[in-house]
Amino acid sequence: MAQLTQDQKDQFWRDGVLVVGDAVSPEQLADLRKTFAGWVEESRAHQDDYGETLDGRPRFDLQPGHNAEVPGLRRVQSPEEISEVFANTMRNARTVDLCAELIGPGIRFHHGKVNSKLPGTATKVKWHQDFPFEPMTNDDMITCLLFIDDVTLENGPLEVIPGTHKGPIYSHWRNGVFTGAVADDVIEGRESEIVKCTGKAGSVCLMHANLLHGSAPNLSNDPRTLYIATYYAEDAIELSPNHLPSTLTHELVRGEASGRVRCTAYQMELPVVPEGTSFFAQQESADAG
Repeated sequence: MAQLTQDQKDQFWRDGVLVVGDAVSPEQLADLRKTFAGWVEESRAHQDDYGETLDGRPRFDLQPGHNAEVPGLRRVQSPEEISEVFANTMRNARTVDLCAELIGPGIRFHHGKVNSKLPGTATKVKWHQDFPFEPMTNDDMITCLLFIDDVTLENGPLEVIPGTHKGPIYSHWRNGVFTGAVADDVIEGRESEIVKCTGKAGSVCLMHANLLHGSAPNLSNDPRTLYIATYYAEDAIELSPNHLPSTLTHELVRGEASGRVRCTAYQMELPVVPEGTSFFAQQESADAG
């Protein structure tokens, strides 16, 4: 049964972004919330980033200023590795079928993370494109942002510039440093084009990996937590080390393996795998550049 109408498919390919409701069941959503709430409680006992991922970096990324009274758990790397709830969502949520209709039928899992902006925390995401972090032989790649909380205009929603997935691929380097952000002049003068992506908890925002996007801090009293899973066409091959490798990277989640590779023409600078807990540290280096 088709998950998307033709109008929705046309909108995705025109704008590079599409919000779809009811991407998970109420029971799945409740389980995701409960699991993340447990991690927030656990974080109160820590002063520094903690845990360990496949490549030895910390799994739990704490916002500067985090403390037991006001926890600032801003990211959980590869939650699918440590939570069956998240692993099941990655494989079986309606999100996966939506991606298969857009870039399938065969799709693979690339990486996953939880990004959270808890009330009173200053985390923001600078403008960037995802593809320069994860170059592949073709760019049929979708970042899926599952809303674990209601996403409103006040709690730091995703902001995008529709149509920018069609090119160009911008530099994310500055003064010889991979900052993970585009230069300010890329966005200057385009403020009127910016669209904020909001929706009820359980919705998903499907975003093409080349779309320019960012987000502002959460200045509300409500959390804004996202489970972000990236999927790619089965016939694409990685061209640089995965910036968030896990034991589930490249798992075939829909369709069959073709044994083929498909290449499209583009040029861009290769990324640098983050040495810190996450790309937030890379983006923070942009302020010093």
